[in-house]
Amino acid sequence: MENKKIRVAITHGDTNGIGYELIFKAFSEPEMLELCTPIIYGSPKIASYHRKALDIQGNFSIINTADEAVENRINLLTCFDEDVKVEMGIVSPESGAAALKALDKAMTDYRDDAYDVLVNCPVEDSNIHIEGYKFTGISKYIETCLGEGNKASTLYISDNLRLMVAAERASVKDIANVLTKDLVKEKATLLFKTIRRDFNISNPRIAVLSLNPTAQGKEEQEIILPAIKEMEEDSVQAFGPYTAEEFFENGYYDQFDGILALYYDQGVPPLKALATESVVKFNANLPIIATEPDCHTRFDIAGQCIADASSLRHAIYTAIDIYRNRKRYDEPLQNPLPKLYREKHDDGEKVRFSIPKKKHE
Repeated sequence: MENKKIRVAITHGDTNGIGYELIFKAFSEPEMLELCTPIIYGSPKIASYHRKALDIQGNFSIINTADEAVENRINLLTCFDEDVKVEMGIVSPESGAAALKALDKAMTDYRDDAYDVLVNCPVEDSNIHIEGYKFTGISKYIETCLGEGNKASTLYISDNLRLMVAAERASVKDIANVLTKDLVKEKATLLFKTIRRDFNISNPRIAVLSLNPTAQGKEEQEIILPAIKEMEEDSVQAFGPYTAEEFFENGYYDQFDGILALYYDQGVPPLKALATESVVKFNANLPIIATEPDCHTRFDIAGQCIADASSLRHAIYTAIDIYRNRKRYDEPLQNPLPKLYREKHDDGEKVRFSIPKKKHE
């Protein structure tokens, strides 16, 4: 791309929520436009309505394709032009449909290399309806559209804490049945590789939490410890299992680059309690770099102009950092050093290149 600044695509989210408020507030700081070129996937009509209702500054340029985006401006890409009724704080089929149109346009444009990273404003999952498909979250939807066979895993990020959940979508009653050695190994290895590639840490240390309060139960002995041992043989630095109580209470998390919790309530609430900055969700293991602020649609405060835009800013910062780190990590792999030997097709010998020996006088 000719544009040197990183192009950040931002979907407007549920149009009855706080998406546009977050966007206008986030880019009210001049340094944000110095950092990147934003392309808002949404509707000029809805954006104008929010701006007026919130009595908030937010100048934007209307564009029809991402190629028209210019630096130092908020570029608003028209994903649809029909009128949509905005009822702030209300769940409605129209607002969910508007969120989906922005997402779909962003999915299409990514295939055309129209932007570098994607940041999604929050949506209400139950408010998005697709015939023949059950919408269970942005992460899963992006996986379906752009995953290329890879399975997305949510990485929760705040300060220096990075946490992934093994049994990500399992209910509490099913965790013991869902948990297997292969699952623990797969998720911990994914966390290791994600941190190494996307966060520029060459040899990450991964902490694995235990299922039982004593860390000495059947699951620890038959599932977690064998998984850790096998990962050690694969040069993955995984340690544990640690009980959640000792791990978070004693501050062990400071010694690790990533944490694998076995289920959501074991890891995510403690991470949020420890967070001094907004929590960001990153869709790991996908070709596209996609983040979102972990702040929900906040229908309860929509339209009151009291939403905290730092959550969206941190989602943008995170996406940009990952883009730069991934580019640095991938470049040497795309241009590997030449082999130290070449094949002589006439006789089939492999002759190693070497420094010529000095001739003795």
